Amino acid sequence: MEKIRVAIYARVSTAEQAEEGFSIDAQLETVRKICESQGKEVVKEYVDRGISGKSIKNRLALQEMLEDSSKGIFDEVAVWKTNRLARNHLDLLKMVERFEKNDVSFRSVTEPFETSTPAGKLLMNMLASIGEFERDTIVDNVKLGMKQRAKQGKWNGGKVLGYKSIKDSSNSETRLEVVQEEAIIIKEIFELYSQGKGLKAITNEINHKGYKTKRGNFFSVSGVKEILKNPLYIGRIRFNRYVDWGTKRREGKNEDYVLVDGGHEPIISKETWDKVQKLYEIKGKRSPKIFDGAYPLTGILKCPKCGASMVSSKSVNILKDGTKRIIRYYYCGNFTNKGSAVCKSNSIRADYAEEYVFSRINEILDNEKILKDIVENINRTRTDKVRPLKEQLSNFKINLKGLSDKRNKIFELYEDGIIDKKVLVERLETIDDDIQLSQNMINRISKELEYNDSEEIPYEYVRNVMMNFNNLLDQAQSEEKKLLLQLMINKITIKDRKHIDTIEILFDENVRKILDNNLKEEPLNDEGSSSFVFAIAI
Repeated sequence: MEKIRVAIYARVSTAEQAEEGFSIDAQLETVRKICESQGKEVVKEYVDRGISGKSIKNRLALQEMLEDSSKGIFDEVAVWKTNRLARNHLDLLKMVERFEKNDVSFRSVTEPFETSTPAGKLLMNMLASIGEFERDTIVDNVKLGMKQRAKQGKWNGGKVLGYKSIKDSSNSETRLEVVQEEAIIIKEIFELYSQGKGLKAITNEINHKGYKTKRGNFFSVSGVKEILKNPLYIGRIRFNRYVDWGTKRREGKNEDYVLVDGGHEPIISKETWDKVQKLYEIKGKRSPKIFDGAYPLTGILKCPKCGASMVSSKSVNILKDGTKRIIRYYYCGNFTNKGSAVCKSNSIRADYAEEYVFSRINEILDNEKILKDIVENINRTRTDKVRPLKEQLSNFKINLKGLSDKRNKIFELYEDGIIDKKVLVERLETIDDDIQLSQNMINRISKELEYNDSEEIPYEYVRNVMMNFNNLLDQAQSEEKKLLLQLMINKITIKDRKHIDTIEILFDENVRKILDNNLKEEPLNDEGSSSFVFAIAI
């Protein structure tokens, strides 16, 4: 009888490093001994050091193990405890389902269940729920502590323009200290607004002066607005303004947030603050601008100079007979949001741009030779691109593996007492930045490989896609048309202010499903047949 081949997964967060029993070595040793006593063979070990169990995305070893589960390398995944694999119930269920599809079982050596039995699956679900509850409890406790600190007027950390965080050596508390060079910018923003200047005018002026944000970027209109509304600059502490930020973002506004006097030095006087807030309230009561038209190309039309997405605008001309003529435009988003220090308006007439896009699609469909040339070019380009892309992908994966090994080595040095926690954190920051860069490149190249698969795309397939897309456009209402264009058109580039250069249409599995579901014609491909991913420029 062949031995069961086991893959061991171990994980420990930075905070857990110091806790007895949580260490990587302790986890691996425990699982190895139990596997050995049961006559199983450990064929591979996957280790994530210093990484939280909240999310599975940033765990390189876990991602590698998930990929390997489909390669027949092992028959079972074993962990010390279920929460080593995942603290989120849904993540755990998805991973176990993936294991089962690949004929791989999952078990915890310290918890009495195996996913190969119905009772084991039930117990696993219960333990996963408890693990998620424990994590949420820890998060709640941390938030409670931060809220209590805020109520005491203490800063909870984070970079903010105008201040720097200083750790008090006497009590290890963090306090804010004014950065005079940055405080000048804050004072000028408040002064300009109190003089009656608008958000965009202020943004344009400070960008022209060369002022930069805390991260060294140009200021945006929204960034200037946040500064004007931040009570930190009058010596107050605001905390918990939003809840569930990770999922709700700004929609999770909390009316019952903390706002108390802080222990830091204010940059702005109370008098200036009150004047600015009053002005902001008055301006906010003015009638909002009403834009006619759906502007279907918003976001996909790209600025010819900086490449930013174009946004909508309009002008009103008064004719000799007194009637108003509204002209719609698309403007550079960077110009609109950050001013002329970053880019020019590079406006293009909306009626021309929209008419060109729709007529160009029809023109392609009416001319078989043009469409055939496009398809030939797609297939030729896909073939030429694949080889160097695969080489790049391989190199980045090797680099990522090296960085991961280097990261593990640093933790070993810390565990052996060779380096202290300060050095550990500094080195991890550098390596994690490199890991993120490599991972981003791997994701980008992998995505590009999807669109350049070596299999040749048939002409009829591309024509059917374009026909269905065009028919759906004809049937759609204005808002539906906008959504459809933004779904399928990757970008539209402009040669100059007068002419559109190219329209890049992106077709993937999601687009195919939408086209199939919304049209009563024959689907683009039958069940089990090829589904192609491609991009074409027309």
